[in-house]
Amino acid sequence: MFAASLTDLQWVWLLALLFLWAALLCGGFAFGRLNTGRTRRMPAWTRLTSSLVLVAAAWSWVAFAASTPLRPYTLLIALGMTLGCLGDICLAGILPLAQLVLWGIAAFGLGHVAYIAALVGLGSLLGPVATAPRWGVLAAWLLVGLSGWYLVVWRAAAKHTVSHAAALPYALLLAATAGLATSLALQTPACAPLALGGALFLASDLILAAQLFNGLFFPLIGDVIWLTYGPAQALIVYAAAVLPLATRSA
Repeated sequence: MFAASLTDLQWVWLLALLFLWAALLCGGFAFGRLNTGRTRRMPAWTRLTSSLVLVAAAWSWVAFAASTPLRPYTLLIALGMTLGCLGDICLAGILPLAQLVLWGIAAFGLGHVAYIAALVGLGSLLGPVATAPRWGVLAAWLLVGLSGWYLVVWRAAAKHTVSHAAALPYALLLAATAGLATSLALQTPACAPLALGGALFLASDLILAAQLFNGLFFPLIGDVIWLTYGPAQALIVYAAAVLPLATRSA
């Protein structure tokens, strides 16, 4: 297991970042004030800082995996997390750009391209797996993504825009991440955190899409989105801790 190769100091650093991330996310919810729209308690600074902490953790995994077969995997995960953080910044509306939702979708979409590449590479390291179950799981998740996009974004829209159309490939990228991670988890149970992270990410973004495109509202909807999205990213970043180190190419 990769975790066995880490020094005590490296573990302290990674656990400190994980604790800080949890403190920012949970503390922002517990001690923040309900905004005027009743959509969230978490202030923007705790949300965005928690995302930056996961970026730091992801690049720490890259440094700690330097001499292992998992280095390419951790590098792609770190790239995906960095792009996800950029997407968070776009959706927070603090950049002087037009069409921030489209910029956010683009950043998250590229992040999931990196995640998908990481999972494909990890699958090669873990060794051969039955093709039919892998493709079957992936197809099932793509169907979930397509159905979610149609029901949440497209069907309920009074008027279709570029953003509505752009949400489809993005939804399929999220579903592909979840599908590949699930297929790896069926092959190697240590990949279960990746599968759970991918599923939570898709669930979070379907709620966000319903809010952005169709005006879905319920009290604390913004916090629900972040309390599913944040753990999804943390699971993806920290899944390296339980991955096997002695892979086929080691």
